[in-house]
Amino acid sequence: MDSGAHVVPPRYMTADVSPVGGVIKQRPEDFFVEEVPLYQPSGEGEHLYLLVEKRGLSTFEMINILARHFDVPKFAIGYAGLKDKAAITRQVVSVHTPGRSYEDFPDLRHEGIAILWADRHTNKLRPGHLAGNRFSIRIRDVAATSVLAVQRILERLHRSGIPNRIGEQRFGHLQQNHLIGRAMILGEFEKALDLLLRPSPSHPEFQPQARLAYAEGRYADALTAMPRHLNAESQALRQLVRGAKAKRAFFGIEENARRFYLTAFQSAVFNAVLDERMLAGTFDRLLLGDLAFKHDNRAVFAVDPQVLEDPQTAARLARFEISPSGPMWTAGMPRAGGAIDDAEVAALGRLGITPSQLAEFASQHGELLDGERRSLRIPLIDPDAEGGADEHGTYVRVMFELPRGSFATVVLREIMKPPQDRGLEATSESP
Repeated sequence: MDSGAHVVPPRYMTADVSPVGGVIKQRPEDFFVEEVPLYQPSGEGEHLYLLVEKRGLSTFEMINILARHFDVPKFAIGYAGLKDKAAITRQVVSVHTPGRSYEDFPDLRHEGIAILWADRHTNKLRPGHLAGNRFSIRIRDVAATSVLAVQRILERLHRSGIPNRIGEQRFGHLQQNHLIGRAMILGEFEKALDLLLRPSPSHPEFQPQARLAYAEGRYADALTAMPRHLNAESQALRQLVRGAKAKRAFFGIEENARRFYLTAFQSAVFNAVLDERMLAGTFDRLLLGDLAFKHDNRAVFAVDPQVLEDPQTAARLARFEISPSGPMWTAGMPRAGGAIDDAEVAALGRLGITPSQLAEFASQHGELLDGERRSLRIPLIDPDAEGGADEHGTYVRVMFELPRGSFATVVLREIMKPPQDRGLEATSESP
């Protein structure tokens, strides 16, 4: 059975361009992300819209801080997308405060959060309510002259588009969030807890005292030793300390985190499908049975012989109006046809789940599992690069925009080509 998250591409798009190497995220200011909004607040309504700049905090940690400050439950806070922790990020957040204005609350004083503006709107901000993200990232430990190779890579990716791979941050520090999601779908909650809390053979340095105490059944000691910012782990341990059985302990974890594990499983399947299409050289072309993804509204339509024969289809592909799609599996997700559907079902099966098992899980916990079709490729928007130096040394700064739900690490892998990825060959469709 396949248990990988498939975050490393099977081939580089730019394998003929030498690796730049280097490191990222040495300090928060080296990695800057700003949301590109889907719409502007109207100026009236029950929801405060805030542009929040955070440093060194996850989105969920930020939500906890805002909920305490505004004295609201966490579900009263809306966000459009999850943002990196080891970064400086700017994102819009909504807070449901009917009858109260921003001025009714004291100033928020926190070293990791600044509120840059406040306005009002009529509805809660929901995941996906953004157009994309703009990145500015410094690659350190490289010569400033490496910018020439970086510019060459960016120019090629701008022309060809990039595989819409889901990055390693979706799968957690231990790279096994997807395995926790699989255990949830199968109802194996003891296994889910073990994946979450047991010592990790690959990362024995992560919370060794807390994880050993869990493995030995000393739940109170594990809770005491577990870092407080690890909310899911701490919430599950609190339930175990109270004597809860495995399922109840796992469902003691807040819903956002449980959804995230399921999304990670869906993401691993999508990445596996993308790998196969990359190896076949078809991730950027439509095949009979595909569901074509429309980039303007995220709708899909079936690719039949008439669509394939229409000369406008090739023109729309070239203009990035449409692309082939892959599955973010759930029971109600639109299914491809023919051999494409067979291949997607097989990828799901290799990660240990059948469509009927997904349907059974959805019938009991459908509120946790959303599904959709996801484009297999995305455009790289307005890329640029510059070399420079500061008090920390030389660097190359890369700047680009990606559509929502896409990962900057996909672009950075093509540029840096980390040593563990070396030896990959170019895709057959490199321009």
